[in-house]
This record gives sequence, structure tokens and C-alpha cells, in this order.
Amino acid sequence: MTWYAYCIAERNAFPELCRHRRPMPLTGVSGLFGNQTFLFPASDLAVIVSEHTAEDAARMDPNSAKDHARVIADCFKLSTVLPFRFGTTFADDDALRRSVRSNQRHFTANVERLRGKAEMHLKVLMDDTCPGTSARDMTVGQQYLTSLRESAARQRDRQSRARALSVQMHRMFLPIAEEITCKRTESGKMLLDIAHLIDNKTVERYQNKYTSATLEMKECRMQLSGPWPPYHFVQRHSATPQHSA
Repeated sequence: MTWYAYCIAERNAFPELCRHRRPMPLTGVSGLFGNQTFLFPASDLAVIVSEHTAEDAARMDPNSAKDHARVIADCFKLSTVLPFRFGTTFADDDALRRSVRSNQRHFTANVERLRGKAEMHLKVLMDDTCPGTSARDMTVGQQYLTSLRESAARQRDRQSRARALSVQMHRMFLPIAEEITCKRTESGKMLLDIAHLIDNKTVERYQNKYTSATLEMKECRMQLSGPWPPYHFVQRHSATPQHSA
């Protein structure tokens, strides 16, 4: 039987597993295509899985990715979780047990590090105002060289502004850890995509700080979502990328 894997959780978060060594149904959480989810015990961990047929594999689409994330979010309400990548499967019980056993220390360390933590996702949009030079009265060669210089100057300016803004966000929210990306949108804006790792107990305080930030930083448009499972902060195991959480 092929198993589709959603995430790894703490076994002791599910009392029904205390006396069982075989997979048990996880009530109240449906998997991909409405399939029953199961708690698959593996040492001190539990893997949340559902049966996966060849027909299921052929039906995978963007909505399946949303269902994958939904299952992880539902399990996050009950336990620390280590999300699997969308599409991770195991050929049978033995393959799943071998993968968990070979990565036991890695998974356990991740669970310990992320216990009681959540991810907040912050998007900050601001104008990308980097003026250019008029091309009037320039030769083609001059225009080309000027364009290169301006492009390099704009890139340096964006990086500088992004660093300054990310430092400001860090001082304001004081996350435990952070992951930040910056890009220029098609509309000419600069977008900072920020993931903050915080303690579960500080979610309300974080949300209050966000409210204050939106009032103080009127030059930016900000959007907050979370708390989420700590997707950006799970340390991947390079030895088995297909099966690692």
C-alpha cells in the first residue's frame, strides 16, 4: 500500500497511539480527495498519512496542494509538525519506517527546536522610486552605457532599502528567526516577503505590533497572515530529500 505523507508530529500528542503500533485513523481530518488520514506510529514520532492510489496520483492538481496544506494546518493545532513537501509518498509500511528511522535524530532535533513555535507571514509593498536619466541627445552607445549604470545603481538602491526595511521589521517584531526575500513586482513596486518564527504565546502581541506598524509606516502597504506551521524553518535533510520533512 502506498502512503501519501503530510507531516511528522509528536506521538505523545495523540493519546490513542499509546497502546498501538499500527496506523490508526485520525478523526476529523480528511486527506487528499477526501481520503481517510491515519496516524502512523514511528518511535516517538507519528507520521500523518493517507492511502494513495495510482488514480489519486493522476488526479493531483493545484487544489491538491491546498488540501495538503490544510491537513498540515489541522495537525498543527494538535502538535508540533514538520511538513513534508507536497507530493511525498512512500511505497509501503517498510519504506516509511526506514525513512523515519534513518532520519530519527534529525526529525527529533527539528521537533525539539520548533516545539511551541509558529510562523507569521508578512508582506511589505513599497514604491520602487529610482529615477532614470533622460535619453535625449544621447547616442545609442551612450544610452546603452547609461542604462547599464542606472540599472546597477537601482539594484544597489533596492538592496540597501530592503536591508534597511528588514532591519526595521526585525527591531519592531523581534522574531526568534526570520527568512526574507525581496523582489520587484510587475507594477514597479518593491515587495519584501518576510517569514518570522515566534513563540505561540506571543501571537497576540505580534498582531498588535503589526497594527502599530501599519499606522507608523504609511509609505508601505502591509499584509499579515498566520499563525502557520513553521514551513520556512524546518531544516531539510539533504541525504534523503524526497522523504525528508
